Amino acid sequence: MPNKTNINKDVLPEIKKWYSKLKVPSPWDNIIILVLNVLITIPIFIIIHQNIIDPNWPLQLDRIILFIAIVGLLQFILQKMKKLLLVLIFIYLIVLVWGTFTGGYGYDKIIDDYKVMIYAMADDSAPQDVIIAKLLPFPNKAKVINAIEYDNPKVRNFALMATTKHFTNVPGYHQNRQVIQCLAIFKEIKTRWNYVNDPKGREYIATATESLIHFSGDCDDYSILMAACIRAIGGTPRLIHTKEHMYPEMLIENKAQFEQVVYLIKEVLFKEEAKGKEIAYHVDERGQIWLNLDYTAQYPGGPFMSKEILGQLTLSN
Repeated sequence: MPNKTNINKDVLPEIKKWYSKLKVPSPWDNIIILVLNVLITIPIFIIIHQNIIDPNWPLQLDRIILFIAIVGLLQFILQKMKKLLLVLIFIYLIVLVWGTFTGGYGYDKIIDDYKVMIYAMADDSAPQDVIIAKLLPFPNKAKVINAIEYDNPKVRNFALMATTKHFTNVPGYHQNRQVIQCLAIFKEIKTRWNYVNDPKGREYIATATESLIHFSGDCDDYSILMAACIRAIGGTPRLIHTKEHMYPEMLIENKAQFEQVVYLIKEVLFKEEAKGKEIAYHVDERGQIWLNLDYTAQYPGGPFMSKEILGQLTLSN
């Protein structure tokens, strides 16, 4: 039976031999550690940035401190693991390549998220203050709900047509597919809408399928059609009632998605219309984000026609 001491004497030299081959000579080891640190820090920082509350410190100092803290911690860890530097680099590259080819978190996603993050940190848009003079029952609530025929095949088919007509090949489509499709519906309806008053002396509530015939009507009819189409593809719309106006909004899932939406509207989908403009949205009492889709705006998140809110009707799935 082989002696354990002899086995160790045979194995240890081989380990040391392979270890010496993997070791990166100085000063290249420190340079590689710094580069690797930055490459690892960026996705970690993006993920944390998307999931923490923004304290709105001046000059984004909270994000600067967070970035420095991550860099410092990773630098300490990587220095301790310096002897396994090439192994760490190989693991990092494998993870990103795997994410890229499987549709997970890969190179493309990191680049897109980095652009969005930098844009969001530089953007000074703020939610519209919600002014509620007196919360009233939503006018014609039963008729409006019945008119939002989101499960009608005609409404569904029109919504599907709009999603295939606009924005199908934009960056970030797969990660933000549903919200981009909702913005495509806004573009299609907004482009075709013709404002027509109700009959004199009465409030006429047109159903979504009725509005599809001529794409004409007042703000109520537009809001009903927009809400129906958004809900028909799985989005969550709500209608806002003001003194003499009604308009639709759509729910944005979270802060990270909202940053993506702002970037897409201003830099990709509605670049000319939204150039140099702010994005109008509301944050409700539960912290949910609602994007303005009024026909009076030239782009999603355009200016509110009226600041005062008298009532709202949410159409949850």
